Amino acid sequence: MNLIDTVGTLAAILTTASFLPQAWHTFQTKDVSGISLGMYGVFTTGVACWLIYGLLLGAWPIVIANAITLALASAILVMKLRYR
Repeated sequence: MNLIDTVGTLAAILTTASFLPQAWHTFQTKDVSGISLGMYGVFTTGVACWLIYGLLLGAWPIVIANAITLALASAILVMKLRYR
């Protein structure tokens, strides 16, 4: 793996993993008061676009990272809508 792939992989892992604590906390506490519905709505749409972009390019690191991020962000968004 070259330096570019290593940096890309690290970025994908870190940015995707950053959603785990928020998703876990929200799932456990059902507290969504600090979550912006507008931000998560726009963000989730953006991640879906990145996923489509990765699919169109055939760039599997982009696809995998954004598929996982989309699932986590969508879960948080659904909890925001359900528990508000």
